[in-house]
Amino acid sequence: MNVTPAVDRTLVTWHRMVAQRDMSALPGLLHPDAVFRSPAAFNPYQGVEALTLILTTVLLEVFEDFTYHRELASDDGRNVVLEFSAKVGGRDLKGIDMIRFDDHGKITDFEVMVRPASGLQALGETMGRKIGAQLAAFKKEGF
Repeated sequence: MNVTPAVDRTLVTWHRMVAQRDMSALPGLLHPDAVFRSPAAFNPYQGVEALTLILTTVLLEVFEDFTYHRELASDDGRNVVLEFSAKVGGRDLKGIDMIRFDDHGKITDFEVMVRPASGLQALGETMGRKIGAQLAAFKKEGF
């Protein structure tokens, strides 16, 4: 995969965190104005606190048997797509993380797409039960 050195450092840290199930270094990988685009909500969530809450919850408490399969990068080396599979509430799902980075390797945009609809529904319901009330404060309007 052809990414910039800064993006490569961030991805190495990201994959290590996921493998070790330790998201404590996540805030340091995020741009202060980073945006998370959920597969289950139209309006994105903004800020380090929002992304940390969402990604930590989904990776440590919601997804089971989470595995990355492929990585693809844009020509400029600052946009990466990570293909994954997981289970949520007994439902199998496949998805992609589309991640945009700044010049310093900080994550500026993290968008997730999930299929099939039954897996997305299970994901949305589970995340809603776990952190739905907290997420409302982070929605970015106007998108």
